[in-house]
Amino acid sequence: MNPSRIASLKLRQILDSRGRPTVEADVILNDGSMGRASVPSGASTGKYEARELRDGDVDSYEGYGVQAVIAKALQACEGQLQGVDALDQSAVDATLRWIDGTPDYGRVGANPILALSLATARAAAAHVRRPLHRYLSSLVPGLLPSLPMPMTNILSGGAHANGGMDFQDFLAMPIGATTYSQGLEWIARVRSAAARLMAQEGRVTLLADEGGLSPGFEAAEQALTLMVRAIEAARLRPGHDMAIAIDVAASQLYVEQRHCYHLHRAGRDLTPDEMMSHVFDLCGRYPILSVEDPFDQDDWQAWQSFTHKMAERSLQLVGDDLFATNVQRLATGIERRVANAVLIKVNQNGTLSGTLDVIALARKAGYATVVSARSGETEDSFIADLAVAAGAGQIKIGSVRNSERQSKYNQLLRIEEEGTLTLAAFMRQ
Repeated sequence: MNPSRIASLKLRQILDSRGRPTVEADVILNDGSMGRASVPSGASTGKYEARELRDGDVDSYEGYGVQAVIAKALQACEGQLQGVDALDQSAVDATLRWIDGTPDYGRVGANPILALSLATARAAAAHVRRPLHRYLSSLVPGLLPSLPMPMTNILSGGAHANGGMDFQDFLAMPIGATTYSQGLEWIARVRSAAARLMAQEGRVTLLADEGGLSPGFEAAEQALTLMVRAIEAARLRPGHDMAIAIDVAASQLYVEQRHCYHLHRAGRDLTPDEMMSHVFDLCGRYPILSVEDPFDQDDWQAWQSFTHKMAERSLQLVGDDLFATNVQRLATGIERRVANAVLIKVNQNGTLSGTLDVIALARKAGYATVVSARSGETEDSFIADLAVAAGAGQIKIGSVRNSERQSKYNQLLRIEEEGTLTLAAFMRQ
């Protein structure tokens, strides 16, 4: 018996950070090595993402349960995966794709498929007795590992905060930090300062899905002004020590019938050109260095125009719903010269190998990569190891609150402690 071959697997229903069911997998090898992984779920989801499945039984977790999905996946996958060598991640993931047989994993479900893919990688790392990030590095030859620059949620709106603000996220990036731990401490200071300033103004400091503060401002300018004030109150220099990133999540704002973007809180409808001018103006007035999803996932013309316009300011333009961690979508974007960075979400893709293919293509084309968590997360820290191993450069986890976020931040602290990796510089710094 080959000791690294898969002997058995388990799937179970657990709860994510929003109290909704998700899938956790155990993969056990012939030598007893075991890997465990759980998968997240998004609130602001694009239509090109791999498809997660739910049971739809309203009497069990209001239809969000996954027990029937798990039973079906176990029946489909167990016999086919047994005997596959866990050290051959490409073969494992090819088997999973073949089992499902659909482009978006709509038959078995991307949630159990991804859980099995990631758990297999953990089992393989246990088998060779290497830390996960070092084992994953062997799967991405040519990409130098590094500690990622955190891109951390401070203020939340959009689908993460029940529409409390039109734009989804206002984030802090410690571009002046020289170490990961220093950058994390700076971020914690900024978040604390923002909470104090909101309390002084009599605003409720409720938390959104990702642990960010939800002030409910009507205009993006109000949120950005608070961000600058919080950075200064944290004894940091806006644009030098700490920069701002924004996630518009414009697909959530897009009204297809009218081809416009509806800003409910601001009481405005913007054409694509007006949205372009609005975001461009904000970037000129505030220390914003990164903009994510300023247009709908199918508004290619607006994306192209804005990419050209943003180039004069050397800003990072990130595609999330636009690319959906899909190699074909990214290839189209590269061909059309759209954006210059891609958000990497493993559950948008469905397998580890597929995700690594997207990272490799992005890096080959000179696109920056930002490994990202989801709004519905688990305490699994896999993406922290992935960001390090692939030299992603940036990571977007959520705020520095709640255990499902801290598990990733703290894993990066442990990896930093090894003393062999440096903090990645921001792409345009």
